[in-house]
Amino acid sequence: MSNKLLSKSGESMPSVFDDFFKPWNEWFGNSGLLGRSMTVPAVNITDNKDDYKLSLAVPGLKKSDFKIDIDGNILTIRSEKEESKEEKEERFTRKEYSFSSFSRSFTLPDDVRQDKIEASYEDGVLKVMLPKKEEAKKMALSKNIAVK
Repeated sequence: MSNKLLSKSGESMPSVFDDFFKPWNEWFGNSGLLGRSMTVPAVNITDNKDDYKLSLAVPGLKKSDFKIDIDGNILTIRSEKEESKEEKEERFTRKEYSFSSFSRSFTLPDDVRQDKIEASYEDGVLKVMLPKKEEAKKMALSKNIAVK
């Protein structure tokens, strides 16, 4: 699978905002404006004989924090997480609230069996398995051609 087949869509905004908000992210502990993170998780895409594998580094989340959808040939992975923490002491109350979210979309190649896509989350890594159709597996067989 070439990079253009399984491509990221709608990602021009985060990279622009990463650079623009970088000073504020550094000053406020990478929390971004209004407690929202301005980054998206890194992704690795692996093309194997039988499938494609997406691996996203997303530590600190739970399985229930993810929403994975397919609309046509677009695979979208989203997550939203809210946290609230309150500490009470003798003379003051402090309440901290944070919200973080991300969304990544990928254009699926035609050789993916959309009905067999599976996802798992373990040790901070979300893995999405995209099995290939049988025809694609046969075409992926390697062949050595002799030079005459």
